[in-house]
Amino acid sequence: MDVLAEANRRRAAGRSVVSLAVGQPSHPAPAVALEAARQALETGRLGYTDALGTQSLRQAIAQHYAEYYGTTIAPERIAVMTGSSAAFNVAFLTLFDAGDRVAITRPGYPAYRNILAALGLQPVEIAVGEETGHTLTPDALKAAEAEFGPIKGVLLASPANPTGTVTGRAALSALADHCARTGTAFISDEIYHGLTFSGEETTAIAFSDEAIVINSFSKYYCMTGWRIGWMVLPQHLVRAVERVTQSLYISAPELSQIAATAAFRGKAELDGVREHYRTNRQILADRLPGLGFQIASPMDGAFYAYADVSRMTNDTMDFAWKMLREIDVAITPGIDFDPVNGHRTVRLSYAGATEDIVEALDRIAAWV
Repeated sequence: MDVLAEANRRRAAGRSVVSLAVGQPSHPAPAVALEAARQALETGRLGYTDALGTQSLRQAIAQHYAEYYGTTIAPERIAVMTGSSAAFNVAFLTLFDAGDRVAITRPGYPAYRNILAALGLQPVEIAVGEETGHTLTPDALKAAEAEFGPIKGVLLASPANPTGTVTGRAALSALADHCARTGTAFISDEIYHGLTFSGEETTAIAFSDEAIVINSFSKYYCMTGWRIGWMVLPQHLVRAVERVTQSLYISAPELSQIAATAAFRGKAELDGVREHYRTNRQILADRLPGLGFQIASPMDGAFYAYADVSRMTNDTMDFAWKMLREIDVAITPGIDFDPVNGHRTVRLSYAGATEDIVEALDRIAAWV
């Protein structure tokens, strides 16, 4: 975020900055969502909704699970949240007590670690790489428990940020089974679903009714600024989540819920956006290795390339700042994603315009 802020300052000063740093779609919300929001604004009254969301949105989400995954979910098990960030807060507060250990991947999304720590929980970062299929495994969890003590929860993203890893059906099933056997809470972050280019995109609900699924309208649906997401919950957690949500957030914004309900009718438009990402993904995959950016994990999904640049630097924070200062290209240093080995890695987002991707790579090619 510091790199992004500096990129914005340089752009505001008139510099031609190209940013591959932010994990945000450049495409607006689908047209049907925007139109629904316009109509809602014309009525003049927007207010609180039920803490778990409007019935129409919860039903639309349940219908999505039936159509997309072939999985039946009762709308009563769905909780609408103020983005996935609120969902993580509510999930952690509902499931865990201060001091509990929760396993996450390294590299992984840094907000997991930060939210857990802010709530008095202990993140247990488990290294993932080629030998683990770039995902968490039951064996890795057992080894972590032997080293750190009992683990109360597991949080896994698929597709993952920053690696793009998609955890396949067999691996996801094995993880869900392990959590069920050991009584470990299993949280599945599925906010990049819909943006899978290779591998098996599977919801954890297919393997366990005890899994807590977190999803969002930010990525595939291109609605980051609307701050709207959801959870799929085991029935026995619904009331607890409702009570925590009532106290912390009251409800997600009604305008965003109206737009999100309509967004499910915009999938043809959104699938076109995904194909745009596919084009950008191929450009990065083709050009980065020749520039000294060795792809460090499969680019299965999401919209990121995670690359090892240790041939050029042993300090990717300094590397990113120099790149921004000298050629006005913003990328994300890996240290936030991996406090141990992130000094060797960077993340590049391909969620922007294709011409920006090409321009950034041309500048980097001349620079390196």
